[in-house]
Amino acid sequence: MLRVEMLSTGEEVLHGQIVDSNAAWLAKYLFDQGLPMTSRETVGDSLEELVSVMLERSHIADVLIVNGGLGPTSDDLSAQAAAKACGVELIEDADWIATMESFFAQRGRPMAESNRKQAQIPSNAEVLDNPVGTACGFTLKLNRCQLFFTPGVPSEFKVMVEQQIVPRLHRAHPALEAPLCLRLTTFGRGESDLASELDGQPLPEGVALGYRSSSPIIELKLTGPRAQETAMREIWERIREVAGESTIFEGFGSLPARLAERLLEQNLRLAISESFTGGLLNWRLQNAEVPLVGGDLIPVDGTEDETLSALLARAQLLAERTGAQLALAIGALSENRLSLALHTPGGTSGMTIEYTAGRHGLELRQETIAMMAMDMLRRYLNEWPVVADYPWINVLEKV
Repeated sequence: MLRVEMLSTGEEVLHGQIVDSNAAWLAKYLFDQGLPMTSRETVGDSLEELVSVMLERSHIADVLIVNGGLGPTSDDLSAQAAAKACGVELIEDADWIATMESFFAQRGRPMAESNRKQAQIPSNAEVLDNPVGTACGFTLKLNRCQLFFTPGVPSEFKVMVEQQIVPRLHRAHPALEAPLCLRLTTFGRGESDLASELDGQPLPEGVALGYRSSSPIIELKLTGPRAQETAMREIWERIREVAGESTIFEGFGSLPARLAERLLEQNLRLAISESFTGGLLNWRLQNAEVPLVGGDLIPVDGTEDETLSALLARAQLLAERTGAQLALAIGALSENRLSLALHTPGGTSGMTIEYTAGRHGLELRQETIAMMAMDMLRRYLNEWPVVADYPWINVLEKV
């Protein structure tokens, strides 16, 4: 199995001042390409540390993708570290200087002298094109390892991986194929609850069942070689059966996006009234291009004593006022009680739950309630009872 590793660079990444989104994107992209990442390491802006890590990994990894440190400033050290690790000099690539000069000329700007640093690469390296930025990437061989050096800017990094690095790896290793990965996302059941029904079943060689908890949702993932596809499909049917009505979608995507598709297919429009969630539900659905036709955001102190029957009436009035066929309403949290309601052409349903803060902060509680509201809408579209039985929450009243 090819050992593919990543080395992220920069003090801001090392100390958590920025989220390393490049690493998350690369891990998924490589997995889908049949080149799963084996490990990842992060190093700050230290020449000695960079050289040390490159030398160490060059005896272990088959491929090392180094991200960041190709800018024009003095703390961009990747090219210098690579040259030192290989025992060669840095040279200025004349062709890349011309590329940068053209880049700036097309934008009506002079090229700063500091940008020349971005054309300096180790003498044993091959340039990797960067069609959307000024820093060229490069690749070289060190001991057993092929190293690829990439800019830290996400848009430049992704293009270089897609157009320059992965094609080279596929040419060098044509036998590699992407593993089969079946996945579904659930809401309403806990990870331990699902695992208690799924973990005991035998799996074929090389096949793994994984759980990813990103509260308030749980993703189930069955991964294995494509040669095991028939057996995996049989196991997958059992997983789907266990997940049952808690499955909010299969494959990639999001619940808001799936709701948007179904509402548009059925020519249904939705109105929203929110209190506790503070506009989060509207924002989630609007970003997914759900057909919204209006609604309101009610201050928390304006609905403190609102009963479930009052919230049901609010949802119905909202539908009548906006002309929407569907209306979702979320009340305020008062004395650990909160109500949700959904008005549909067939009537209005809702529930009052007991919802204590526990160890969760406000943001996660709002996410959970927004998800419960969307789940009510999903269940209606599936022609199921709108109010579900969630084992982790106490439903005080439902209609």
